[in-house]
Amino acid sequence: MESHVHIPFLREVLVFLLAAGVAVPLLQRFISPVIGYFIVGSIIGPFGLGLLADIYEPVSYLVITDVEGVTVLAELGVIFLLFVIGLELSFERLWAMRRLVFGLGSAQILVTGAVIAAVAVMWGNATATAIILGACLALSSTAIVTQLLIEGGRLGTPSGRATFSILLMQDLAVVPILFAVSVLGTMAVGNVALGFGLAVGEALLVIALIYAAGRLLLRPLLQLVAGADSREAFVGIILLIAVGTAAITGFAGLSMALGAFLAGLLIAETEFRHQVKIDIEPFKGLMLGLFFLSVGMGIDWRMVIDSPILIIASAISLVLLKVAINFALCLAWRLPRHRAAEVAIMLGQAGEFGFLVIGLSVTVGLFPSETGQFMLIVVGLTMLATPGLDWLARRVGSALEHDGEDAGFEETSWATEMGGHVILAGYGRVGATIAGVLDRQDIRYVAIDSDPELARKAASDGRPVRMGDASRLEVLREAGLDKAAAVVVTIGDKDATEALTHEINRLAPRLPILARARDASHADKLLDDGANVAVPETIEGSLRLAEMLLMEFGIDGDIANRAVEMERPLKES
Repeated sequence: MESHVHIPFLREVLVFLLAAGVAVPLLQRFISPVIGYFIVGSIIGPFGLGLLADIYEPVSYLVITDVEGVTVLAELGVIFLLFVIGLELSFERLWAMRRLVFGLGSAQILVTGAVIAAVAVMWGNATATAIILGACLALSSTAIVTQLLIEGGRLGTPSGRATFSILLMQDLAVVPILFAVSVLGTMAVGNVALGFGLAVGEALLVIALIYAAGRLLLRPLLQLVAGADSREAFVGIILLIAVGTAAITGFAGLSMALGAFLAGLLIAETEFRHQVKIDIEPFKGLMLGLFFLSVGMGIDWRMVIDSPILIIASAISLVLLKVAINFALCLAWRLPRHRAAEVAIMLGQAGEFGFLVIGLSVTVGLFPSETGQFMLIVVGLTMLATPGLDWLARRVGSALEHDGEDAGFEETSWATEMGGHVILAGYGRVGATIAGVLDRQDIRYVAIDSDPELARKAASDGRPVRMGDASRLEVLREAGLDKAAAVVVTIGDKDATEALTHEINRLAPRLPILARARDASHADKLLDDGANVAVPETIEGSLRLAEMLLMEFGIDGDIANRAVEMERPLKES
C-alpha cells in the first residue's frame, strides 16, 4: 500500500520524541538526565541498534542514522541554553566578571592548550596537528556543565560564576581557533598575524553592531508585540531574536551560541527578561536533550571495544591533566582551595566544540580519519563522564571547604537574593495599593503584571515590578515562590484567580495566600481553593488585604491599621 506520509524526517522526529518523552524519564529515576540522553543516543544511533537495521527490518524504525542532520538541529539546544544564560546576566554584570572571564579564562585556554600540544608532539604528531589538538581539547563542555549547574541551582554561586566565566571565554575563543584550523590546513593566508587580526577585528565589529542595534530596537519591538496581548506572537518574536542573532554571528564566522548569548544579554536589560525566560524554557529543554542525544549517537563503540585500554587511558589522562592545570590556575587567581577544586574538576572534560574542530581538521587534511575518530571517541567519553565529575567536584569542594577562606572573591550573586518576601500577582489598582503599604513598612516584595508599560513605569520609579503573566505558576516560581512569606493574588480574571490559588495551595500548602475576590460568593470559592484570606474587590478591599498581610508578618493590629489609614487618604483623594 502506498504511503501518504510526506513530512520530512518524520520517523526521526518520532524516535526522538519517544526517547525524550518515555525512555529518558524512565532512566531519570536512577541517573542524570544528561547521562540518560547519552545512553539512549548511543542505543538508537548508527553504532548501536543502527548496526542491526539492515539485518532486522523492524529495528530500522527505532534508530536514527543521520547523525550529521541531528547534530545540526541539536545546535539549537546550545543556542537556547546560552540565550537563557544571557538572560541571567547583563552587560553590567558581565563587566563585573571581567577579571575571571578575560583573565582566568584566557589563561586556562592558553596554558592548557600549550601543555596538551606539547604532549601531542611527544607522541609523534606534527606541530600543526598538535596545536589544533591542544586548542580544541583545552575547551570544556558549555552545554553539559552549565545545564548541570542550572539543575543544581549552583549557577549563581561563586564556584558556578567562576566556572561559567571560563566557559564564556572558551566560547569567545572559537573565532581564533577556527581561523587557526583554516590557516594551518590550507596555508592560504600569507601573513598569519594580519589574518588573525582581521578575524578578531571582524568578530568585534559584529558584536558591536549587534549591541548597538539591540539597544536601539529591542525594547520598542518587544513593547509593540507585548501590547498585542498575544502569547503566540510574543514567543514567536523571542524565538526570532534568539535564533536570528545566532544566525548573524554564524554567518560572520563566529559561534552561533555566542550570538544567542548576546541576544540574551540585551533582553536582560529590559523589563521582559523574566517572562522571556519562562517562555523559552520548553524549547531549550527539548533541543538541549537532542544535543546530548546526538553526542551519544556519535560514539562508535566498536572502536572502544577494539582498543579499550588505549582509549580509556587517553580519556582519563586528559581529564587528570586538565583538572591539575585548572586547579593551579584557579589558585593563582586567588580562589579558595575548595572552590578551585570544584571548578577544576567540573571543567575536566573536553567539549562539544571539539567535535566541530576535529571534524574540520580531518576535512582540511590536518588529521588522518583514524586519528580524528579516535579523538572524537575520547572527547565523547570525557563528556559522558561529566555528571560523575560534577558529583566528585561537589564532594571534594565540601571536603576542602573548612580549610579555605573566601577572601579576595566577590560574593554577590547574579540575581537578587530573595527570601521572606511577598509576591504580588498583579500590579493594577489593588496591587499598587498594597505595594504602597508594604513600602511604608519596609517589607520586601516582587510584583508581577502583564502590562509591559505599567511594569516599565513602575520599575523606572524604583519599585520591584516585573513584566510577566502573573496567572502562570512558573512565573511565580521565577519570582521566588518557594522562598516567599506570602502571596497576594490581585489579577482581575475570576477563573484565573481561582486556578492560580488552587495551584499555589497545592504546591505550597503552608504558604499564606491572600486573594482579591469579585464578590462574596467568589470569596467563598477562593477560600475553598486554599486562600487564607479572600476579600471582595474595591479600594477598601485592597486596604483590608494589606492590613491582613501586615498582620501575617506579625505586625501589631493597631500598627497595621494605622499604616493602612495613612494610605487611605492618598487613594481616596
